[in-house]
Amino acid sequence: MIFKLLFSPGPTEIIIILLVILLLFGGRKIPELMRGLGKGMKEFKKAQKDMDDDEDNVSEKKAIDKEKEKESE
Repeated sequence: MIFKLLFSPGPTEIIIILLVILLLFGGRKIPELMRGLGKGMKEFKKAQKDMDDDEDNVSEKKAIDKEKEKESE
């Protein structure tokens, strides 16, 4: 808990970081960077959801296969 309090940035540090980013990239480039970051996050969430759906389908298929095996016995 103390570790978090010692190294967490305060409002002044956040403002300084934002100003440095603004100086490095310029006002016109920041929206493009944010748009790219948003697209990347959207693709990551979609891929994660697809993987979860695939895992659900696999487990459903295994459950159905087990039920068929029990019925055939």
